[in-house]
Amino acid sequence: MNSENSVEFTFPVRVYYEDTDAGGVVFYANYLKFFERARTEWLRHLGVNQTALAEQFNIIFVVVGTQVQYKSPARLDDLLTIRTRVKKLGNASIDFEQICERDGQTLVHSNIQICCVNLTSFKATPIPDVVRSLLLSVQDI
Repeated sequence: MNSENSVEFTFPVRVYYEDTDAGGVVFYANYLKFFERARTEWLRHLGVNQTALAEQFNIIFVVVGTQVQYKSPARLDDLLTIRTRVKKLGNASIDFEQICERDGQTLVHSNIQICCVNLTSFKATPIPDVVRSLLLSVQDI
């Protein structure tokens, strides 16, 4: 699967005091939290419960790589939109593109690599067919 056919998922995030630093802008690492929430809610929207995956398949998804570009700051009370799409679906990995926007302006652009790992060994393991089917079902083919 490649990015040209990927359907985008959007997730709203409101900026609170706890998200900001001494300069009054969102602390850089908090964008990774926003992106994590968006990926989790995207999976939930597809019907994938990560707790159930751990219990039924003994797997979890872990972040193995990030590339983040900060273009403009978000501030207290801003309503942000996190746009999430799959760039590439591998045997045991998912490459996401995630963008944080405010009123259509890109504030942060990221590429995040996720790997499916065995919960006991923490070694890469294939994404279960049921999850793979759900990921493929949201493609604009």
